[in-house]
Amino acid sequence: MQHRPETPIALSELTTLQVGGVPTAMIAPATEGELVDAALAVWADGDDWMLLGGGSNTVAADDGFEGTVIRIVTRGIEVLPAAVGAWTVGDDRVTDADSVASPTASPTASTTDRVRLRVQAGEPWDELVATCVANGWAGIEALSGIPGSAGAAPVQNIGAYGQELDTSLVAIDFLDYELGEVRHIEAAELRLGYRTSALKQGLQGIVLAIELELSDTRAEAVVLGSSLGRPIAYAQLAGALDVQVGDRVALDAIRASVLALRASKGMVLDPSDPDTASAGSFFTNPIVTESFARSLPDAAPRWSQVPDVADRIIPLEEYAGVGPIPGEPTVALTKLSAAWLIENSGISKGFQLPGSRAAISSKHTLALTNTGGATAEEIAQLARYVQGRVAAEFGVILRPEPVLVGVEL
Repeated sequence: MQHRPETPIALSELTTLQVGGVPTAMIAPATEGELVDAALAVWADGDDWMLLGGGSNTVAADDGFEGTVIRIVTRGIEVLPAAVGAWTVGDDRVTDADSVASPTASPTASTTDRVRLRVQAGEPWDELVATCVANGWAGIEALSGIPGSAGAAPVQNIGAYGQELDTSLVAIDFLDYELGEVRHIEAAELRLGYRTSALKQGLQGIVLAIELELSDTRAEAVVLGSSLGRPIAYAQLAGALDVQVGDRVALDAIRASVLALRASKGMVLDPSDPDTASAGSFFTNPIVTESFARSLPDAAPRWSQVPDVADRIIPLEEYAGVGPIPGEPTVALTKLSAAWLIENSGISKGFQLPGSRAAISSKHTLALTNTGGATAEEIAQLARYVQGRVAAEFGVILRPEPVLVGVEL
């Protein structure tokens, strides 16, 4: 199917940081099939191309993009029949909570505590979370308030407040740029890590849909009176809920608390809050060796990144009595707080370079904001200044989290 191009508009109108010029061309296929056909046509022409979902993680250059912007706007949430379990859904393609919980759903003799969803790439992430919470499906409730689209979620392996996507992601459907065909890729093949994946490290193409497997708490709720989320795994969230880490809390309470915490940091999109004109966390938390981390001030927050290693028996003839053991990690890694490094390098909330319209958020030093009319270069100048201060003070080079299009740091 041939997809008709749209009239290009400035990327500043489509990104939450509100910067970026007008691209050469722009398309926004409405269905998955149209998206595949349109992308293959663009690729066949050999022109440069870029993807744009919710625009919450993109910093685009002021002079526009010389190529085609492929906007990901496909919508839909499908309950996969094999994983419906205790519920039979008459029309399993849904777009909101009311549709999911429609009267066509009815109990059957079969029971399970899992539900599997197939979500179109253009589905707004937070609307997906809201739908899941409303239907008693647990596993992504702590990811409430994260902007952007579902298709972008595995690229960054989004995470917040003790949850990450990789604990719920089963697979993706992916239009492979090199092969020119659709592939079904299991989550284990995506090499998901802290804010990274194979999709971010060179695997080119388009995420068409994601598959999630969540806990179905509806049967449990009949007994307990409410649908409970996964155990709370983040101290700040536990404190906000007045519970202990490891406790289970009602899904809607978790969502409300996460949204409140994010809003207090300017991390929930709100036209009335200028701090939300940002790309969220602009820098990733750096991961360094444990020995380097020991050189930092004692007050610097840090979290061990050494994976758990299962106990195993080593035959005596294979072990020389000294380490390291082949195949086991030999370097202990530590994750640092980028926000702490920024604040303690002398950059405070609300900081602006003289004459610049880019600023550090007044609520969170990890966010760079557009105070009104800022250019991409002004954002980049501020980011470079932050990097320079942190490097000079602590010897740590902060890495940007957003996708940079025609922008250099």
